[in-house]
Amino acid sequence: MAVSDAVTSGEDGLARCPWGVEPEVYREYHDQEWGRPIRRDDDALFERISLEAFQSGLSWLIILRKREGFRRAFADFKIAAVAEYTEKDAERLLADTGIVRNRAKIAATIANAKAARELDGSLSDLIWSFAPERRQRPKRNADIAAVTPESTALSKALKKRGFRFVGPTTAYAMMQAIGMVDDHLADCHVPEAP
Repeated sequence: MAVSDAVTSGEDGLARCPWGVEPEVYREYHDQEWGRPIRRDDDALFERISLEAFQSGLSWLIILRKREGFRRAFADFKIAAVAEYTEKDAERLLADTGIVRNRAKIAATIANAKAARELDGSLSDLIWSFAPERRQRPKRNADIAAVTPESTALSKALKKRGFRFVGPTTAYAMMQAIGMVDDHLADCHVPEAP
């Protein structure tokens, strides 16, 4: 199925953002998770930062299909646990076929857990402090930015605190995933968050 620039109806007749129609793992992620606000849960936010970093340069489908493997490998993304990982853990992860085996991304995930642990406040407070003003949903995919002033500022703030693999594009993808911005298309069946 070709991906259009506007909502697409799947076999169930529901209008979805075109990327969220097929395969089923995309549909479930689109309908149940993507764009839903995650607040006050630093470990859940750490998971999204980590998965977006691993996705860099790859298909999101690869990450979704390996998500349970990532959760097993990274202690369900518990910041306190991953922050204690050592070089021996990094070597173990490089041999784990259940995840994307990229040395730099594994090292970044461990470093990001350490950076999150060292924050003066919560990771949630830091990330959500860059939330833009609420806006109308986009009409077409072409109306969705890859980088915004807020994602650029968030990226800089995270990097300043020792986070890695958090460039402005990755930061914006995370902002979409955690519902900080609502980039479901205007005619998508997923209801807007309150």
